[in-house]
Amino acid sequence: MIESNVPGHAGELAVRTWPNLDADWLAVLVHGYGEHSGRYAHVAEALVGAGALVVAADLVGHGGSEGERALIDDYDGVLADVAAAVSSAASDLPTVLVGHGEGGLVAARYAQSNPLAALVLSAPVLGTWEGLDRLGSEDEGTPLDPDLLSRDPEVGKRYAADPLVWHGPYKRESLQALERALDEVNYGPALEHLPTLWLHGDADELVPAADTRTGTDRLRGLLFEERLYPGARHEVFNETNSDEVLADVVAFVRRVLELG
Repeated sequence: MIESNVPGHAGELAVRTWPNLDADWLAVLVHGYGEHSGRYAHVAEALVGAGALVVAADLVGHGGSEGERALIDDYDGVLADVAAAVSSAASDLPTVLVGHGEGGLVAARYAQSNPLAALVLSAPVLGTWEGLDRLGSEDEGTPLDPDLLSRDPEVGKRYAADPLVWHGPYKRESLQALERALDEVNYGPALEHLPTLWLHGDADELVPAADTRTGTDRLRGLLFEERLYPGARHEVFNETNSDEVLADVVAFVRRVLELG
């Protein structure tokens, strides 16, 4: 893994790249709110093993990137940052965007206005997310409960001890920007001919699958697939069945890209 920095819309972005000299596709990972791309090293390594060159940037105000901590008040700027991460790979390989949580919202919005070979959405914030009403009604907000991430208690422990993770409450400006971005995606163009895979745990209390479905029903095109994992919580890539989830992603990508 190689660490570097590239210019972003609000300062330097920390970028992690997992090289692959024999790559036949490019995977771009977009992490969720409050976390950072370093938490996806195992995902990147699995994708490299499946023939990908992998790149992932920490979003503005997250991880090693510049910006006020956990403040996202401009999703157009975040889309520009994703484009910068894509460009940093300097690759003409078919591009697959993989977004988790609010990174799934960003990935979906990016796919509505940029060419991609495929899209993978992990527990994406789409549709009528109940978290907006819940968090917006609280004066200071409530920090995320790490136990809601995975059935594996070690995942929550590592999250709670990670100094690059934001452990404070949701910021009101971020919620307002998120609401605007949700409207843009919900009322934007459907992904008519883009191969898209939606992954979700059916025990996800942070981003309930039923909320997300109201958004995927608007987005889904002719090449839309979904996998709902019984008992899984929010971070399906960190769940007890993560090997199954990663195998589903690899099989989907290699099939739709006709890589054999």
